[in-house]
Amino acid sequence: MNFEEAKKKLEKYGQGHVLAYYDELTEEQKESLLQQIDETDFSVIKYAANPSGSQVRGKISPLGAMEIPQIEANRKQFEEVGLEALRARKIGAVLLAGGMGTRLGSDDPKCMYNIGITKDVYIMQRLIENMMDVVNECGVYIPLFIMTSDKNHEKTVRFMEEMDYFGYDKDMVRFFKQDMAPAVDYNGKVYMETKYRIATSPNGNGGWFLSMMNTGALNRAKELGCEWLEIFAVDNVLQRIADPCFVGATLLSGCATGAKVVKKAAPDEKVGCLCLEDGMPSIVEYYEMTPELMEAKDERGEPAYNFGVILNYLFREKDLERIVNNELPMHVVEKKIPYMDKDGQEVKPGTPNGYKFETLAVDLVNALETCLPYEVDRNREFAPIKNKTGIDSVESARELCKLNGIEL
Repeated sequence: MNFEEAKKKLEKYGQGHVLAYYDELTEEQKESLLQQIDETDFSVIKYAANPSGSQVRGKISPLGAMEIPQIEANRKQFEEVGLEALRARKIGAVLLAGGMGTRLGSDDPKCMYNIGITKDVYIMQRLIENMMDVVNECGVYIPLFIMTSDKNHEKTVRFMEEMDYFGYDKDMVRFFKQDMAPAVDYNGKVYMETKYRIATSPNGNGGWFLSMMNTGALNRAKELGCEWLEIFAVDNVLQRIADPCFVGATLLSGCATGAKVVKKAAPDEKVGCLCLEDGMPSIVEYYEMTPELMEAKDERGEPAYNFGVILNYLFREKDLERIVNNELPMHVVEKKIPYMDKDGQEVKPGTPNGYKFETLAVDLVNALETCLPYEVDRNREFAPIKNKTGIDSVESARELCKLNGIEL
């Protein structure tokens, strides 16, 4: 993209100020800024005018899960079908690793955070070790696609190379960068990080499939024979990835997607809950749970909305291609956005000062007709690291790792 093309694109969205310092920049800085303008989707800025959105929720009703007793009764059959699919490389794993360890007090990518006590044990290492359990069981490496972001790509790739991929076959690993969205003030004006850098953030975990398409990673998945893609979050150090039983259960169910869920610790636990919305699979977020929903009971007298999602979904690839051009709901999130002021000084705000734009993986679930909620034991598969201490923290994850015999 040249200067005139960049200027025209910015004027279309009312963001001409992005080029305010262009004449002061070095040739390298000019090239960097023009490339970023070319790669940034400014169309999302329109949502800043109505941050709360106009989407009205449909009729919410319960969606029952395949619970652990039923899974155990059919485990042999599920595992046989799952292992057959894994050996044929029909399953690809997609790690959503675009985040930084900021909330943990680290300037590194979150996957590099060390949870070890007596030795080094990195978050990425735990995930690879979990995948190696399946590799050793089925005898082939699972194609692994690691989604990074503009902010952590180089560090993540270098870290994996330095760690020799923690023993994983590097030929079966493909990195791809997540698309970025601009960060704006309350008037919809893009913030600048520096004179040649727009303030941006990853466009949410719902953008992973489009990012795979845009970077060629999806072509690689197809070349390897992947018909299903399992996405999982970087921060859950206990989750089982490409679990043969989960894969087999989803394939045999005939559903378009499978979702690992855990029984909620309490009706008001801060996890999204699988449900039906106007008859389609969906998620009702914890802050949307009304007293009526929390008190609702099923035919057994159990809570009707009792299973929380853990961001581990198995999607049929051809279904995602079918819906990829459908516009997903845009979530406008109020955030603290570091920026450069008019004097060229860096400002780190103490309170929210604008919006970031995200699409969410749960909206992909809602765009498909069927979903299999698949229950897992939260003490064996749910150890998210979102904070340094307290609930869903480094501390709680360490305790759960010890409970599962993992040396730290």
